[in-house]
Amino acid sequence: MSFKSGELSLVLLLMPELAVAGELNQANTAWVLTSTTLVLFMTIPGLSLFYGGLVRSKNVLSVLMQCFAITCLVSILWLAGVYSLIFADGGDLQKLIGGTSKLFLPGIGTESLTGDIPETVYFMFQMTFAIISPALIVGGFAERMKFSAMLWFSGLWLILCYLPVCHWLWGGGWLADLGAMDFAGGIVIHVNAGVAALVAALVLGNRRGFPTTAMPPHNMTMVVTGAGMLWVGWFGFNAGSALTANGNAGMAMLVTHIGAASGSLTWMFIEWQHFGKPSVLGIVTGMVAGLGTITPASGFIGPTGALVIGITAGIVCFYATHYVKRTLKIDDSLDVFPVHGVGGVTGSLLTGVFAASGLGGLGLADGVSIMDQVGVQALAIAVTAAWSIVFSYLILKVLDKLIGLRVTADEEVQGLDIVLHEETGYQDL
Repeated sequence: MSFKSGELSLVLLLMPELAVAGELNQANTAWVLTSTTLVLFMTIPGLSLFYGGLVRSKNVLSVLMQCFAITCLVSILWLAGVYSLIFADGGDLQKLIGGTSKLFLPGIGTESLTGDIPETVYFMFQMTFAIISPALIVGGFAERMKFSAMLWFSGLWLILCYLPVCHWLWGGGWLADLGAMDFAGGIVIHVNAGVAALVAALVLGNRRGFPTTAMPPHNMTMVVTGAGMLWVGWFGFNAGSALTANGNAGMAMLVTHIGAASGSLTWMFIEWQHFGKPSVLGIVTGMVAGLGTITPASGFIGPTGALVIGITAGIVCFYATHYVKRTLKIDDSLDVFPVHGVGGVTGSLLTGVFAASGLGGLGLADGVSIMDQVGVQALAIAVTAAWSIVFSYLILKVLDKLIGLRVTADEEVQGLDIVLHEETGYQDL
């Protein structure tokens, strides 16, 4: 997750495990500190409000609680060892996994640097990405999973799915060596979490009444508020991944905004044509699709590429959402797989196209053609999806045997807020 210039050698040089320690750069430090705050803002309160508004009123607190608890859990696991196993030197196993030298950050003080920013800042910045990844999966099993099962699943998924994939791409692993491009998480986060959400939806089964009973969002004002926070926070997500306060971060921010806007309008116009009226839910969902799809490409492409990727995101994710729910009748409650998973796949493949200098991008590595790069992207996507499918399924099945995954039918009807937390989101309920 460092700035890519198009030259593979420079990409690797700037990766954290190979960065040459230098003097503290205060401008870069300030920007990454700001970006860290923005990315955490995406999860709490952004994603929390977005997801909370999308569920029924009897389950709103359960979703807010899940996002909040995941933030706390991942933070502790990140300190305990996940950060180290991704970014510390793994020695002979470096291509597969990092080392243990940074468990609990021994010897890391105010003067310790990663590149030209404090390692504490880099630690925090990367931690916010780890936090939002399992939080995204919440949308796949919303309104029916036990809180205890959710905690266990989130922690184990972070260790068994997020950790290895993140190391392979951002920690000096074998996918990075192959030249796979993922600037800010299209593969590491969106494909990984999107596939896991689909697996969770299939293992848990549909909510009672789905798909015959309408389950509309209970509070669209909350949804739009959360969506707006996601849009703003995403600038830290993508532009912050440059790890520099310069034109590279500026370009990443620009293409992120164009991707969001074009994805949003495209979804709105398709929905308008199909159903006669544009919906608020549609325009904000299109925005999220545009943001998720532009994420892997954001540090490699120009504005024209961003426009095409955003439009493509609106089209592909719209039809994927309807196919999953209406044709396959899979209750991925908040459309995590068709928006984030499919968007991540689409954006990651198109990164290999629009990163080419002839198409306005910053350029591919020497001797690498568009077809070569798209092939590497496809391999990284396939490996990530397969890994996430297998381990997400195993985690869920083991937890189901040990503690059970799902609340009872009566508890689901009553609502998770009162059943699991003895609280309600609204006083009149």
